[in-house]
Amino acid sequence: MQIVRDTVYIDPSDRGAVAAIGNFDGVHIGHQAVIGIARDAAKAANAPLGIMTFEPHPRSFFSNDPKPFRLMNAEAKANRLAKLGVEKLYEVPFNAALAGLSPRDFAQTIIADQLGLKHVIVGADFCFGKGRAGTVDDMQTFGTEMGFGVTIAEIVTNNSGAVSSTAIRAALTDGRPRDAAAMLGHWHRIEGEVIRGDQRGRDLGYPTANMSIAGLHPPKFGVYAVKVDVLDGPHQGTYDGAASIGVRPMFGENLPNCETFIFDFKGDLYGATLSVALVEHLRPELKFDGVDKLITQMDADCTRAREILQDV
Repeated sequence: MQIVRDTVYIDPSDRGAVAAIGNFDGVHIGHQAVIGIARDAAKAANAPLGIMTFEPHPRSFFSNDPKPFRLMNAEAKANRLAKLGVEKLYEVPFNAALAGLSPRDFAQTIIADQLGLKHVIVGADFCFGKGRAGTVDDMQTFGTEMGFGVTIAEIVTNNSGAVSSTAIRAALTDGRPRDAAAMLGHWHRIEGEVIRGDQRGRDLGYPTANMSIAGLHPPKFGVYAVKVDVLDGPHQGTYDGAASIGVRPMFGENLPNCETFIFDFKGDLYGATLSVALVEHLRPELKFDGVDKLITQMDADCTRAREILQDV
């Protein structure tokens, strides 16, 4: 998959795709339905399958609320889209100039002039342009005028209602990763580079791979049964493990992170990129009366996680 970040001075070979447009945070089953429609349209047009998204997320640009909300960072989103067969990922820079474009100017400048898209696919609730004033009806009108096709995808629902990134965040906040996975169509994953921590886990007999969750919506703090993909380096592969997500209350005040103990693993993962899939929330984050009680609980957590992951 090719990632195109400069949409102003775009190579002519990167123009002319059929693209689904949206933020695609989480790449959930609703997003996948839109991408499926785009895939069929791209095949019919003999054109590359594209995704047009925005970095940073527009919500980050407009909101003064520092609370992190993203389900995945840009790299994790790109990895997921690549698995779905996307050939061109247009990461349109979201800035004041873009935010100030009227709906018509957005369609003309970005879709028609810069990217030269043949056909666009948007969800039925898609809005665009300054003040989110543009509707899907407007997009169809502009497409007819400007020479690109437009398909409107219906909203995907399940037993709980419309599938959305908001509903997935709620499930993760409640410690319900399986409910989140049902809406995502895949396990919710935390992806990132393994960084050096305080190495307390090693001293406790549980060496962990530490990852930052800065900028991501934090799931319910606590211990999880997890599947771990090591994405690069000499230890590439899939493993089982247990992860602790939170602020480590036994050891003072700390920034939230994800610490993963990989079962039956020996090796150095510093600098490697991990993708940690949350399978089941085992217990909340706790402060124990001493290290011995913590180790006893960690033993029990890992035993339970192994049992759960046998069936995953």
